[in-house]
Amino acid sequence: MSDMNAFRGAVTAWAAGESGDPARELAGRLSVRTVVLLEGLSDAAAVGALAARDGRDLAAEGVCVLPMGGAMNVGRFSALLGPRGLGLRLTGLCDEGELGHYARGWRRAGAGGDGVFVCAADLEDELIRALGVERVTELVREQGDFRPLRTFLRQPAQRGRDPGQQLRRFLGTKKGRKIHYGRILVAAGGGARAPAPLDGLLAAL
Repeated sequence: MSDMNAFRGAVTAWAAGESGDPARELAGRLSVRTVVLLEGLSDAAAVGALAARDGRDLAAEGVCVLPMGGAMNVGRFSALLGPRGLGLRLTGLCDEGELGHYARGWRRAGAGGDGVFVCAADLEDELIRALGVERVTELVREQGDFRPLRTFLRQPAQRGRDPGQQLRRFLGTKKGRKIHYGRILVAAGGGARAPAPLDGLLAAL
């Protein structure tokens, strides 16, 4: 895992304008075959948790899960890593509203039009709908966040909102909360199938 973390860091530095030589060397040494381009850290946490739940070691399989810091960066990363760059297979997970960024990035990288799995709103929304509001609320209570949730729900902006959307908004109100609950909500699914976009992504790796 530490070596794949090094590859991830080298690619991120390359995308920021540094030399690509470390990424090239690590890609060959680690036999990297696929890169999963994700919008952010919470998505990466959920993908990692589902892989672990299924008993898979993605790094050992030559798969790099790479959060890009926003969907608008997909063009840069796909150009460096895809068919016209390192020649790696690209796949990814994104919100429906960000699909255009991925489609353009894939096309410019010569990666074709498939390989992107799309969440209707975002991954948190998919996980909440899969588990149900009652179960997610129980998990929030178990994690010690029920008091902040109650305070959040008393805000005027939350009145009249669908309970699932209230929970989704709550998960984004504190730094690190979406990352934490990405792991928690996936693990809570037990042996049940994950939401379709996440399940499809893992099945394709």
